[in-house]
Amino acid sequence: MASAYQESGDAKGTFLGHPKGLFVLFFAEMWERFSYYGMRALLIFYLTKHWLFSDSESGIIYGAYTALVYITPVVGGYLADKYLGQRKAVLFGAVLLTLGHFFMAFEGDAGIGHVDNPVISIFWLALALIIVGSGFLKANISVIVGQLYPRTDVRRDGAYTIFYMGINLGAALGSLLCGYIGETYGWAYGFGLAGIGMLLGLIVFIWGKPLLLGRGEPSDPEKLKQPVAGIKLEWWMYIAGLAMVGICWLAIQFQDLVGYVLGIFGGGLVIYVLYTAVSKLSSEERDRIFAAMFLIVTSIIFWALFEQAGSSLNLFTDRHVDRAGVPASTFQSINAIYIILLAPIFATVWTTLGRKGMEPSAPFKFGLGVVQVGLGFLVLVWGAQAAGLENATPVIFIFLIYLLHTTGELCLSPVGLSAMNRLAPAHMASLIMGTWFFASATGNFAAGLIASATGAEGVGEEAGKQVVLDVYSTVGWVAVVVGIGVLVISPLIKKLMHLDTLQDDNVGDDLEGQSEFGEPAAAGIHPTTKS
Repeated sequence: MASAYQESGDAKGTFLGHPKGLFVLFFAEMWERFSYYGMRALLIFYLTKHWLFSDSESGIIYGAYTALVYITPVVGGYLADKYLGQRKAVLFGAVLLTLGHFFMAFEGDAGIGHVDNPVISIFWLALALIIVGSGFLKANISVIVGQLYPRTDVRRDGAYTIFYMGINLGAALGSLLCGYIGETYGWAYGFGLAGIGMLLGLIVFIWGKPLLLGRGEPSDPEKLKQPVAGIKLEWWMYIAGLAMVGICWLAIQFQDLVGYVLGIFGGGLVIYVLYTAVSKLSSEERDRIFAAMFLIVTSIIFWALFEQAGSSLNLFTDRHVDRAGVPASTFQSINAIYIILLAPIFATVWTTLGRKGMEPSAPFKFGLGVVQVGLGFLVLVWGAQAAGLENATPVIFIFLIYLLHTTGELCLSPVGLSAMNRLAPAHMASLIMGTWFFASATGNFAAGLIASATGAEGVGEEAGKQVVLDVYSTVGWVAVVVGIGVLVISPLIKKLMHLDTLQDDNVGDDLEGQSEFGEPAAAGIHPTTKS
């Protein structure tokens, strides 16, 4: 075992029983999530209060932004696996993120409006840099965690738990601190603090390179040095990243482009997966792909509602909730705090039920997740109506909707990641995981459309509040009905999974960092939520 520990990255010593490189990644990722969620907590307010976009326009922009954040890791992960290696990709992503967060601090003259303010171009550039930076960093830093340990090392689950807590700690602190400072002292200060957080993450990652012991390096370093058209191949990778920034700069301004990309490529991806399943797989493998596609489609509904948190729900909290003077953006930290508190409980419950043969199936858990996200909105609607449209909604209902959404998330997101890994044949694993993340992007874009529907410009406060509650009531009931439908047919979907004949033909093909209750903990609890 000692030799395995040496191989796993213990040559530089350990801390709390783990390679020191783990804590380099922990702090780098914590600061990255601090900056990302700190900016995210302020974004919808910045759009509506500074750039003077309407609620509808802001919802669409926000949805397109978060959708793109889920698309770019597909490219960032591919370039890292094929050419750059994870460490160089993470470093490049961190540089882009640092620039993007600092550019967010250039706000121009408040109140002049987005039409006449030339600084808006810097704002679009900032968002594009953050989108592409996240694509390079988030797709790869979790992989390095797994590379610090042999696949059979018993410390792997604990390592990903530590890393996962860093993700959520950064998300909670970023929302609290950047949100409070940005709303209290000015946008530039809140975004600037997010930029400082990202810079700290970059410094930690550069400083800690020796502790990574060569993990995440390119598979063929010499190939990167070879010139292509007079330029080293490695620099072509960075040029490709900057080209992605340019594409995202355009897409975030013309949000319909994002919808077309999701529709065309997502639809083509689904058709290709189904065609492959029908024409090239055995009957059991084909059934498992059908089950995976069912879960993928169901997840779109969940994320479309869950991702109201940063947009319409953030605005509702600001305008219609009795917050006792607490800035609305700080409530974005509630989800991360709930996850830190509840994730260990859910892990224990699933493991205990599994040992007794009583654990619910993945489709059943998905149904529970969709029902809970719908119930969250219905509880908020009930609370707001009980208080009266003319009165502020008691803040307890904001805590309740986030509680139900978090428990729903814990039933669906980690379970879905695990299911994709279990159901896909080894030669289709990346394809199915890519389809899963494309579905997450689609859900985020749909979330923008729902948030846009809550906008009611030119009406009074009570009428505007009623519009929001009507939308929330509709999507809440739809989610509950869909969730119950998923619960009813979950035995059929479970049958398609053929769990009784699943075999570990090659343990080495498993996803990095899968925990004992089936969650690839490296991925956090959403992308997007924390991934």
